[in-house]
Amino acid sequence: MRKEHIMPALRTIILLVIAALLLVPVVLTFVNSFMSEREIVANYSMLGSKTTNEFVNLKWIPDWVSFAQYAKVLVSTPQFLHMFWNSVFMVVPIIIGQVAVSALAAFAFGKLNFPGRDTIFFIYLITMLMPFQVTLVPNYIMVDRLGLLNSPSSIIFPGIFAAFGVFLLRQFMLHIPSVYMEAAKMDGAGYLRTFWTIIVPMVKPGLAALVVLLFADHWNMVEQPLIFLQDAELQPMSVFLSRIQKEAFDVAFAASVVYMVPMMLLFLCAERYFIEGIQLSGIKG
Repeated sequence: MRKEHIMPALRTIILLVIAALLLVPVVLTFVNSFMSEREIVANYSMLGSKTTNEFVNLKWIPDWVSFAQYAKVLVSTPQFLHMFWNSVFMVVPIIIGQVAVSALAAFAFGKLNFPGRDTIFFIYLITMLMPFQVTLVPNYIMVDRLGLLNSPSSIIFPGIFAAFGVFLLRQFMLHIPSVYMEAAKMDGAGYLRTFWTIIVPMVKPGLAALVVLLFADHWNMVEQPLIFLQDAELQPMSVFLSRIQKEAFDVAFAASVVYMVPMMLLFLCAERYFIEGIQLSGIKG
């Protein structure tokens, strides 16, 4: 009986410690965003020093709460807001397009029988297993020949036709009993009607999980915009954050908080569906 009570408690303690360690950078970023540049440099003395043998003074409460850095980010720096909307106008079409394409393709691969279905899906899945560096040159050549280089379309179209969404939703649809398809067929429903009225309502958790994962992936992209978008005015906010110089660390922390807000809000709104979708899809981390 003691072991039955001790082991769950021990696992809970370990998970709480891990969760606390993972939250430390987020909390510090939020706290530092309300500090002035002078206080940040004083706490992280190595930022303004040429030596690297100094210690960091982690402070959980600012000496003086300052909103000047938020004013710089949201008012005095139009480049930040411009790149913020660049990120929105890239990520939203990618999510909408990939959800639509992935749902239809997953329905075909998971619920329809046609010659070469499994072979085609396996070949399609290989593209997901390749790292970004392997497909970089072919993608660049294709985008260049299509005349999409240095335009948001060079980011949007490859994102729409990525294989991950198809794989995730197919795993989810495999758990749907075939009797629903047979009943719809007996009622005279075609494939599109069956997909829209039966399959889509049953895979809502999977769609929510896909939206969250896609947003997290493309909201933080850096390599693709740097390579495909030579014009700095077209690049997203993730590139802007990577270019902030150390003379403006207060702005960097404030910009990072603003940058985290959409992701946090999306996850909080879709948390239940996200967890349910990952569990039912059969994918384990």
